[in-house]
Amino acid sequence: MNNRVASLFGIKYPIISGGMVWCSGWRLASAVSNAGGLGLIGAGSMHPDTLREHIQKCKAATDKPFGVNVPLMYPEIDAIMDIIVSEGVKIVFTSAGNPKTWTKKLQEHGIIVAHVVSSSKFALKCEEAGVDAVVAEGFEAGGHNGREETSTMVLIPQVKKSLTIPLIAAGGIGTGSGMLAAFALGAEGIQMGSRFALTQESSASQEFKELCINLKEGDTMLSLKKLSPTRMIKNDFYNTVQAAEDRGAAVEEMREILGRGRSKRGIFEGNLSEGELEIGQISSLITDIPSAASVVDTVIEEYNNRRNELLPEII
Repeated sequence: MNNRVASLFGIKYPIISGGMVWCSGWRLASAVSNAGGLGLIGAGSMHPDTLREHIQKCKAATDKPFGVNVPLMYPEIDAIMDIIVSEGVKIVFTSAGNPKTWTKKLQEHGIIVAHVVSSSKFALKCEEAGVDAVVAEGFEAGGHNGREETSTMVLIPQVKKSLTIPLIAAGGIGTGSGMLAAFALGAEGIQMGSRFALTQESSASQEFKELCINLKEGDTMLSLKKLSPTRMIKNDFYNTVQAAEDRGAAVEEMREILGRGRSKRGIFEGNLSEGELEIGQISSLITDIPSAASVVDTVIEEYNNRRNELLPEII
């Protein structure tokens, strides 16, 4: 499947795994890359030395392109970027910050840069900053979301009108049919988080995975809106957050309720009651925990089958 996204990253299929905290280690990244997609290591949950270890293990596990996802508000951002450069990483996806800060510096070292946005306004700023590609993520996505709460089906065509560089769709995509729909709206690649979070190679706890594959429509909600809007599973922690938000709790109280390490406790350690359980709306369509390679194969097969059904006269 040859298009601008596949060509830009040197991959067989324009399928990218999200750089998810506590899910996207070297095992998942290398498995996705070996299957023909682009695997990303999620630096957001890693200390610098841990990231270096994951990069080195990923290089040993695959000779295919892979990248690192970096939230730009990370407290040790300088150390993270130094490691990325020194380890020879060739692809970086940035998020949660101003792309102007690091894009040119990374590109000077031959690194391809994509940036994640939640609006056409910020997509245009990304192109002005010189990024090589944009990921437009609708609010169906798990984890941290944009404040606009724009759905993927509305967001992608809006962003497409603003850009000349390659566009990658994210948020609520976990199937070949979803990929085909994203392409029909103007995307040239997809980024899947939740679908890859619920695979064998994901570093999320088995307890978290088992819970997620049994979720129903409406079991996730966008919350923590005074801090950073986050989609999470309804559990005891969510109920505490919601009660505080409903009574108008101040930002400082919300920070105290969230505390530290809440997502690690839930996703990585499997505390399903008090942990922050981040997952996307697409989880209600996911009922298994396959290998990452199987996910890539299934998505491509379904994409081709649905395309053939809808457009038989030009196939």
